Amino acid sequence: MRSIMDDVKQKVFIVDDEPANVLIIETAVETLGTVISTSESHRAIKLIEQHRPDVILLDINMPQLTGFDICTILKSDPSLKDTPVIFITSFNDTENERKALQLGAIDFISKPVDVELCRTRVKNQLLIQKQKREVARVNKKVSEEKERLDITLKSIADGVVAIDVKGEVNYINPVAQRLTGFSEAEATGVHIDKVMQLADATTSEPLANPALFALKLKHPVGMAYNAKLISQHGKEFRVEDTASPIYDDGGELKGAVIVFQDVSEAVAMAVQMTHLTNHDQLTGLPNRLLLHDRLVQSINRSRVVNKSVALLLIDIDNFKYLNDGLGHEIGDAIITSVASRLQQACGTSITLARVGGDEFACLLVDIDSSFSAESTAMACLQHVREPIHTAGHQHQVTLSIGISLYPQDASSAEEMMRHADSAMYRSKSTGKDKFSFFSKDLHFAMQSRIKTEAKLRKAIKENALTLFYQPKYDLNTMQIIGAECLVRLIDADGSVIPPDEFVPIAEETGLIHELGAQVMRKACDFIRSSELNGRPIKLAVNVSAQQIANQTFADEVEDIIHQFEIDPSLLELEVTESALMADFEEIEDMLTALKSLGLSLALDDFGTGYSSLSYLRRFPLQVLKIDKSFVQDMDTDSQAFDIVNAIVRLALSLNLELVAEGIETEQHLTALKELGCFIGQGYLMCRPLAESAFLRKYLSEQSSETV
Repeated sequence: MRSIMDDVKQKVFIVDDEPANVLIIETAVETLGTVISTSESHRAIKLIEQHRPDVILLDINMPQLTGFDICTILKSDPSLKDTPVIFITSFNDTENERKALQLGAIDFISKPVDVELCRTRVKNQLLIQKQKREVARVNKKVSEEKERLDITLKSIADGVVAIDVKGEVNYINPVAQRLTGFSEAEATGVHIDKVMQLADATTSEPLANPALFALKLKHPVGMAYNAKLISQHGKEFRVEDTASPIYDDGGELKGAVIVFQDVSEAVAMAVQMTHLTNHDQLTGLPNRLLLHDRLVQSINRSRVVNKSVALLLIDIDNFKYLNDGLGHEIGDAIITSVASRLQQACGTSITLARVGGDEFACLLVDIDSSFSAESTAMACLQHVREPIHTAGHQHQVTLSIGISLYPQDASSAEEMMRHADSAMYRSKSTGKDKFSFFSKDLHFAMQSRIKTEAKLRKAIKENALTLFYQPKYDLNTMQIIGAECLVRLIDADGSVIPPDEFVPIAEETGLIHELGAQVMRKACDFIRSSELNGRPIKLAVNVSAQQIANQTFADEVEDIIHQFEIDPSLLELEVTESALMADFEEIEDMLTALKSLGLSLALDDFGTGYSSLSYLRRFPLQVLKIDKSFVQDMDTDSQAFDIVNAIVRLALSLNLELVAEGIETEQHLTALKELGCFIGQGYLMCRPLAESAFLRKYLSEQSSETV
């Protein structure tokens, strides 16, 4: 058990059987208050009873006592049942979510834990708890004041107005005078409906005064629900009251008295608490809970009116890259701007909700066909395409949207969410900045994606990613002068899962950093072995945009170089043009830091992205790689040939080393050499090889050179 003390007195209690998870969550919430944690679930109840935390974070899947067991025990204890419980879970299924909500959970934190999202959710719950205590404090103070005044001033802490049998005021106490705006002299003899103007707080329709009802019915009555009092000066108060008839000693009806109190502060705080529970704090939009409630209601209604319901799940493309690379403050600004634009696109008749970090949802009800959903999706895409300006920078943002329809492809709210999610991932995987409707083949594709992600996580955890090596050749001597490392995921049956299937998943889930680090270590280990064997070879490692955007990336690369004690000149990092599209100065600083380590930097797939000549001039690049799409078409497409020729001339003028990819024919080879490109790789010379096969080929060539 570990305690982290803070000046803030609120307490956060964490129960997770994995100490690493406990440490991550502690780091996320340590500034919010006193944090108490344990990895031993059987000790949780005793510690909770001892510390009485303000919010409890429970892992679901634990030995001895599960999170569900602990939650059940807490909810059965009257003194602990109102303590909010947030479940920490790696599950992503409806059954566990439903069970958690039935047990009384108020929120979920998914594994792997997003530190910022975890902190925000816990912070929101602590704020709600603080407000609850404030409401209790205010109510207690009001109650104590009322009791004191009841004793000392004959129950005049509330507003008190008495009327005669004609309904005219014959007594009004100071509190009632303040709320109505009438002095005693002004109110006496005036009909109560004029002195106390009561109306419905929502519709402003006039309400009859309860004192008149008490006169008529001759027994106590209460004020109508949701009432407000409008003073003669136009000020409004939310009020609650009771009225009773007044009899003299002989039992004759003499009039009635109404006792009322101002509950405006309590009502406002209750409204605020309800809003916090059901709305996103950053954008003010409905959150996942409120969306789910409205979705269920819409489905129930659609069964009666025989109309369709559409759910659009919207995700900001590459948001994690933007958020990690530019900071959460810029990320929040982008989220807020996107929310505003989506509201403009959806209008007032569509429910727009924020259901996750960079995920939104649109709920369309009572539609006749899919056309309405399609029109809304197109409007959302169009509104967000305009550049977003924040902090002096311009950001281009696109969306991927998935659409599910009830009853066409789903039978419940939960199924609609799953299907819209599958369709959204289809939009991402087929180019982004588009929308897709759910279909059965998407379901199977999603299942395949889930399986691939599980295999990738297992391979990363077990250090089981495999490197293949595509040799780079001196095109004049046809000797191997280096190689490009290509990562592969090997399935349990020995089949190879290509990178275009698992790398996008790694980028979407954030696993790309662990994947990249593992590839870097394996490459450096190979370099060290080649040096020790007296046959050093230069290896190129591909680096993703997310890695380049990570401010600690250069330090991580330096640590790996030192760990394996390699000559850094034998390591080359290949970055794509898309990796250079973020903040110019930050990318320049990162590339400069990497170059200072002694390694070389290559610009991969040149000509396919959006590079400007200023990139080549400003960035410390040493190598330019011609994309294979140009090389493979250069013997049949004159435009492709001209592009390759221009790239070669550009590289030579900038004194950059040039490497051609995708050499597959003798014609490619001959043309490249004639243009002045003398380093290349491709199937004509050699396909990517497993480590052992590459070593045999490389060592064989080295041996033949020495003969």
